[in-house]
This record gives sequence, C-alpha cells and structure tokens, in this order.
Amino acid sequence: MRPALSVIFFTVSSGVGLGLLVWLVAMPLCGFAGYQNAASVLPMLGLGMALTAAGLLSSTLHLANPKNAWRAFSQVRTSWLSREGVLAVALFPLAILYALLWIFPLLPTLRTVVGVILAALALGVLYCTGMIYACLKTVPRWHTPLVPAGYLLLGLYSGALVGLAFNVERGGAASSQGVIALALLVAALIVKSLYYLKFRAPVTVHSINDALTLGPKSIRLLDVGHTHGTFLTDEFCFKLARGHALALRVIAIVAGFVIPFVAITLGTRSVLPLSVAALVCALGLLAERWLFFAEAEHVVRLYHGSSRV
Repeated sequence: MRPALSVIFFTVSSGVGLGLLVWLVAMPLCGFAGYQNAASVLPMLGLGMALTAAGLLSSTLHLANPKNAWRAFSQVRTSWLSREGVLAVALFPLAILYALLWIFPLLPTLRTVVGVILAALALGVLYCTGMIYACLKTVPRWHTPLVPAGYLLLGLYSGALVGLAFNVERGGAASSQGVIALALLVAALIVKSLYYLKFRAPVTVHSINDALTLGPKSIRLLDVGHTHGTFLTDEFCFKLARGHALALRVIAIVAGFVIPFVAITLGTRSVLPLSVAALVCALGLLAERWLFFAEAEHVVRLYHGSSRV
C-alpha cells in the first residue's frame, strides 16, 4: 500500500507520547527517584501530550476532507478507529487533571488513581491504533496479533527511552530504570523480529482463483479494464523493490534497537547518549512504520494484475 507520511508520523509520534505517559505514571508507582514533584513530572507530561496531540492532528491530513474528521467518533460499537478517537479525546482532560494534582499535591491517593486511569487510556489508544490495521482481513500482512502487540511494545519502549533521558538530565539514578527500558526494547525487538520472520518471503494467502471463485483453474488477467491509474491502483497497488525492503529493515533494526541498546547499556549516567538514542530510535521507527505500510498487500490487487496476495 502507498505509505501516507501523515499516518506514519501519527503512529510514531503518538506512540512515543503515549508510551511516555505510561512511563511517567508507572515510575512514581514503582518508587523510582526523579518523579517526586511537579518540576520533574510536568515537563515530561507536557512533552507526552504534545507528541500525542501532534500525531493525532497529523492523522487528519490523510483525509480527503479533514473537516469530516468528527465522523470518526460515530461508530464506537464497531470501529477501532472510533474507539481510538474517543479514548484519545478522553485522555487530554484527564492529563490536565493529573497535572493539576501534581501542582497542588493535596490528594496523593486521587492523583495515583487518576494516573492509573491515564496510563490505561494511553495503553487503550495504542492498542486501538494497532487493531485498526490488525482487524483488516483484506490485508494479510496486518491481520495478525503481532501488529497490536508491536504497536503497544514499540510505543512503551520509545516512550521509556525518552523518559529515561529526561530523568538522567535531572540527575536521577537511571540504572534500574535502564533495566526496564532494556526489557521493553528486547520485548519489542522480539515481536518485530517474529513479524519479519512470519513474512520473510511472499506468502500466498489469497489468489486470483479465490477472488473469482472459479476453483483450481489456470487463470490469467488479460485486461484490467482501464488505461490509466485509478485511486485503487495508486493507493493499494504500490510496489516496493525487495532490495529496498531489506535495506529499510536493516535501518529499522539498527537505528530502532541496536544503537539505543548500546546507549542504554553504556550511558545511563549521561543525558547526551540517551538523547541521541531517543532521536535515532524515532528515525528507526519511522523507517519501520514506512515499511509496515509499503509492504502491505491489499486483496484488491488481485483484480489489477497480481496473481496472489
């Protein structure tokens, strides 16, 4: 499928922001230093919400008519996109309340409860984002539990990396927190590796025979019925050279996981390597997400020349 830059930025940016919110709530609950006052918490909270908002707003650029974005909230019972939108909107007022409870620390128990609900909403948005793609049977590469698992773990891991850099910059002890970030990194890498292994070679899930319901006969397309490209061919018949796909996978793995692993292992007492690692990780995730869309094959390709999907 043709990768839409607005959607790629949305999934990466909001993933980092939502993961940072979960990290910000989880660390004080675990008793880690560096999260005891508003001065240390609010900058991270502001960055998390800014990244989430930037991602959500950028996703509307993919719409042919952005002013109709409100319709995305109208099908909560059946649409993962609607569920994502509703949970994302509910996230912002709760984040403001969480910030106020840090500024006026009169009710620490209420702040904890609000924080847990905020983290749950952030996880819910990440899961819904993954399920938007995983629920599509028409795209075999997406129709797997590895997709929502990947969205969750990549968001948590990238957010943890940013939170770790923030904490070190403020003089926090990051060795034990670095272990948690490394655990999330390894878990995300395992899920992504399983995804790449699952689709390491072209796999025939549907064929032109399935599309035409003609049984096991020899079928070939003689004419696509149009002389120029159409919306369907432009959006769903995007072709990516196998060599380019391999190069992008290497970039995604090295930038998204290897370099951050080295930075966390060697530099948990210095903010510079962690900050560079967070930036490089984001670039690696952009490559990973571009590849996620570019390699996806929609079954509509069967009507436009492809013999299998």
